[in-house]
Amino acid sequence: MERAAVEEREAPVQAEEPTGTGKPDTAAAAGDAEPAPADGVDGDAGGLLEVPGARFAELPLDAIHPNRKQPRSVFDADDMAELVHSIREIGVLQPIVVRPSSEKGDAPYELVMGERRWRATREAGLERVPAIIRSTADDDLLRDALLENLHRSSLNPLEEAAAYQQLLDDFGCSHEELAERIGRSRPQISNTLRLMKLPPLVQRRVAAGVLSAGHARALLGLADQADMEKLAQRIVAEGLSVRSTEEIVAMSDGLRRQAKPTAPRNAARHERLDYLATSLSDRLDTSVKITLGARKGKVSIEFASVDDLNRIMTVLAPPAG
Repeated sequence: MERAAVEEREAPVQAEEPTGTGKPDTAAAAGDAEPAPADGVDGDAGGLLEVPGARFAELPLDAIHPNRKQPRSVFDADDMAELVHSIREIGVLQPIVVRPSSEKGDAPYELVMGERRWRATREAGLERVPAIIRSTADDDLLRDALLENLHRSSLNPLEEAAAYQQLLDDFGCSHEELAERIGRSRPQISNTLRLMKLPPLVQRRVAAGVLSAGHARALLGLADQADMEKLAQRIVAEGLSVRSTEEIVAMSDGLRRQAKPTAPRNAARHERLDYLATSLSDRLDTSVKITLGARKGKVSIEFASVDDLNRIMTVLAPPAG
């Protein structure tokens, strides 16, 4: 199989402000059988990575027709409305997957994965959508190509979370395989995926680099999305550090707990330990457990490799200077 290369492009489907690439960079497989791009298709260009199985392009929505074998014909209205709002705010983070169409009279490409994203992009008023044009029928090969490209690409935290989610949802990749292939621990994968739970306005700030991943994970400690948005605005306006943000979230959590009926002393103490473990997990980007015995306690920190341990030590004790 002849190998070609994938482009690293900027800003696929842009929202109101720059959001980085807006997608995981994906792969390209050329070969004599590869059809020429349809009119209006933005093909590969620029810095190239050699990965077989697919190539990335931004396709006009009208160049794609849905898969007639798609068993799902009804989509939840509330879920679709939320996705449309997210796409308007931050663009399409997870590219759809298409293949060249062989039927005469059809659009040039047939949708393989991502019909909700394709429909929501149209409803959001956009004209193009980022797509992986696959040139292999081997799902495992395509999944491996995307994993390889994810490992070699530079993505912002939100793009990284979207890439993880797509590999898990569309390509059946397990958490263990994902962690092993990109050299991260499972807790790091889980913490990154949590960023997808942020409200769209906060996601947009993360994608634009206005908020760091540490700020974003701290915001997830708030129960209400409106509170997340308010605190995100305050972080930007006041230049709050991650530590200050965590303290504000902890205070909000404490006030919320005070409003509830008083819990037994031991239960309250264990809740505090759970909160501290979660805060440490977010700060260190790995799993942290805190146990308390009759006379002493123990803090356990998980790491995936020696490099990961060095990263954790740098967070715990930053170099002087």
